Amino acid sequence: MTDPDVPAPAPDPASVTGVVFRVERFAVHDGPGIRTTVFLKGCPLRCWWCHSPESQSPDPEILIHPDRCERCGTCLTVCPNGAVVEENGRFVTVAARCEACGTCVEECPCGARALAGDRVTVAQVMEAIERDVVFFDESGGGVTFSGGEPLMQPEFLAALLDACRARGIHTAVDTAGMAPWEVLRGIAAKTDLFLFDVKIVDDERHRKFTGGSNVQILENLGRLTRLHGDIRVRFPLVPGVTADDENVRRVAHLVHSLGLPGVDLLPYHRAGLAKYARLGVEYRLPDTGIPSGMAVKAIAERLAGLGLQVRIGG
Repeated sequence: MTDPDVPAPAPDPASVTGVVFRVERFAVHDGPGIRTTVFLKGCPLRCWWCHSPESQSPDPEILIHPDRCERCGTCLTVCPNGAVVEENGRFVTVAARCEACGTCVEECPCGARALAGDRVTVAQVMEAIERDVVFFDESGGGVTFSGGEPLMQPEFLAALLDACRARGIHTAVDTAGMAPWEVLRGIAAKTDLFLFDVKIVDDERHRKFTGGSNVQILENLGRLTRLHGDIRVRFPLVPGVTADDENVRRVAHLVHSLGLPGVDLLPYHRAGLAKYARLGVEYRLPDTGIPSGMAVKAIAERLAGLGLQVRIGG
């Protein structure tokens, strides 16, 4: 019989779970040195240019590769929830019924289905990270926790950061800063480096192109600069959205006014475009082109002329 006056034992931090949708080894654009980047699922924003739409939902999701599908109907047969239906010779997933159990992924004979997101423990993630420690030591690298928005899983993120610190592994958190200050402050105490995204300074335009206000984001960045000594601002360059002269000027002024050393410019790319079709989601910038090297260089020179350190890429 349990004694009500005796507190239950604290859970083993290594058993804390979260949802991860990718672990990328030998990353070189997510902080210093060679890094392992762990992508946590879930994001409060819906940026029009997002190259990882599978990161947005906090839950695992099914991705479909239509070009691989042989229309055998296995997915329809094995789905325990009746979430797969046939429409005009194609097998589609009804999101409202799908529990992302992964049965159709496991049984598909042609690899036309994939599961974006797995619930894993801190111990499982650390097992993957440990394989690369020798590369961290040689290159001055470490682990970067990205997303999505990693602050959406604060308990899991904190436990991962603690585990890395115990192992002497350098950590970075790549964040858009849209979280309660209490969450960010707690994570800051455990993090070596912040990669902080600043997209659009004007709040109305930020709401339009990301689906959320930037008031909390900018307040958090200001508070974080007074609390933490290693912050790098990342500025995505999206033609027609973030890369206009006015926004570039306001981002430069913001970074300079906060006393931050510089900016990493992240030129827009279309590498994630196919993922939207696999998720059955519309891409909102279908006609946006990749910025030219000359255009990116001009913005870099403009920012450098204001006394900021500028890097192209992470």
